[in-house]
Amino acid sequence: MGKRIVIIGPAHPLRGGLASYDERLAREFQQHGWDTHIYTFSLQYPGFLFPGTTQFSSEPPPAGLNIHVRINSINPFNWYSVGRELKKISPDIIVVRYWLPFMGPCLGTILRVVKKNNHTRIVCIADNIIPHEKRPGDTAFTRYFLKPVDAFITMSEKVLTDLRSIEPKKPARFVPHPLYDNFGEKISKEEARLKLGIGLNERVVLFFGFIRKYKGLDILLDAMKIVKAQTIERRLPPVKLLIAGEFYEDNKPYLQQIKDNNIEDVLILKTDFIPDSEVKFCLCAADVVIQPYRSATQSGVTPLSYHFEKPMIVTNVGGLTAMVPDGKVGLVAEPDAASIAEKIMQFYEMSEDHFIPGLREEKNKYTWDNMARAILSV
Repeated sequence: MGKRIVIIGPAHPLRGGLASYDERLAREFQQHGWDTHIYTFSLQYPGFLFPGTTQFSSEPPPAGLNIHVRINSINPFNWYSVGRELKKISPDIIVVRYWLPFMGPCLGTILRVVKKNNHTRIVCIADNIIPHEKRPGDTAFTRYFLKPVDAFITMSEKVLTDLRSIEPKKPARFVPHPLYDNFGEKISKEEARLKLGIGLNERVVLFFGFIRKYKGLDILLDAMKIVKAQTIERRLPPVKLLIAGEFYEDNKPYLQQIKDNNIEDVLILKTDFIPDSEVKFCLCAADVVIQPYRSATQSGVTPLSYHFEKPMIVTNVGGLTAMVPDGKVGLVAEPDAASIAEKIMQFYEMSEDHFIPGLREEKNKYTWDNMARAILSV
């Protein structure tokens, strides 16, 4: 048998961007000739930590992947059991995702047990080191997790800097987030809008993904109030905002803000979880994708936008601007309503077509082959 690699992280039957990423990465390693397995969670989060409706996908299992539903994030007996199982099968490499300090005790314990085989090398893909929403114990849990890891990949310079503040010596590399190419191919705007019931001549801005405070939807709703007023004043066609994603916090303040801003008529709300099979319709229906974040490390929405060749408006925070050259593939705003509104208006003055050549040029940098090779070499 050839060399074996194990990915530890979310995968089917769990849903969401991390699961999609891990499954796509597994396929890349398979293409490189590795015997590839994913160890995912039987219980990922206790209910109090999960703000959505369900953690599980309604989609069929991905064909051709070896997914083992094993890990219980809150059961220490399970951690040792999984650790012993992985120690025994002795993979050459374990690639472990780290995105939340809550996972530190579970993953840190599993990896400590595996390391006793004196064979397996452990590479961490660190989505975050310092979380967006801080809780007591974050630093201690993260330090516990980091100790058995041999090397690190980060997908933004900011996370690399955060890592170096806690772990200054172990090998670490910044590798940009690869493009999501596992949600189907680009379809026409006409087909996508027909599916979603959006008029072909509408001007549509897309906010995509889970709705959490740090993502700045409230700032965007204030920006839409300004945009609405400016389009009326200049006698321009209205700009509509498609919000596609599940609320991961109380939706009442947002709904009240929409009412107070009098912008119900320029919003298209699709605030249930968007299954993988429907992602392409949301992206392809839009003129531009907007990320009005207050803070950010990297974003999975950016590589998704690249795949479907959609320009972006992003805020000048964290690692967002590193992948969005201003004026070439999108526009960069400050994280306030006036600046975001200005960039939305500027985008429609420039047109979507202005950005397509830049998008096609830049997207070639972000391949899964680059990520797989970086993991194997770090």
